[in-house]
Amino acid sequence: MNIWEKMMTALRGGVNEAGEAIVDSQALRILDQEVREATEELKQSKDGLATIIARQKLAEEKCTQLTNTISEYEGYAEQALSKNDEALALEVAQKIADFENQLQSEKEAATNYEVSANELRGAIKLADQNIKRLKQQVDTVKATENVQRAQAAVAERHSGTNSKLRTAMESLERIKEKQQLKAAQMQAASELSKETSEDSLQQKLQQAGIVSTGKSAQDVLDRLKKR
Repeated sequence: MNIWEKMMTALRGGVNEAGEAIVDSQALRILDQEVREATEELKQSKDGLATIIARQKLAEEKCTQLTNTISEYEGYAEQALSKNDEALALEVAQKIADFENQLQSEKEAATNYEVSANELRGAIKLADQNIKRLKQQVDTVKATENVQRAQAAVAERHSGTNSKLRTAMESLERIKEKQQLKAAQMQAASELSKETSEDSLQQKLQQAGIVSTGKSAQDVLDRLKKR
């Protein structure tokens, strides 16, 4: 695989990842739309079932009408035969044959409608049950999503609290360090002030001849001459 093929593969991988990320972020919205579409399809199926049932009933009513018509024309044919009108009886018989052919077609149509209606009823019942279960699961997923979102919000706030707490502790430590430094500076200043005060007092005493100023070189030389 050359570099261009690798780049195209990586690009397709990135597109797929981006697409999956979009799908994941919109998962509940997509799921809701799919449920709505499935519900709409179920409604259309029910409308189709109603149409099939209506056509079945019309075919059955047509069968009843044709059966009655056939009986009526059979009476006409019998009357023509009773009058020895063979030609008229044959014409009536042809009409009866046409009605019977229509009746057969209508019976087949009614039967086909009935079979289709029964099959569609089963499919609709199953789809209705599946959609109800799906809606229940969607409600459960939404409830779980809301709980997890609330938990995430709490966790985020808790994390923020810890961060603020760490910041506060750091600020407190800095304040303590400054206070300790200030205290040390004040103590040092006090000690320096005390030392300065003692030195000044010592000088005053020496000047007044109250305390010794220490031995000088002349004092040492005078002591050595006396030996």
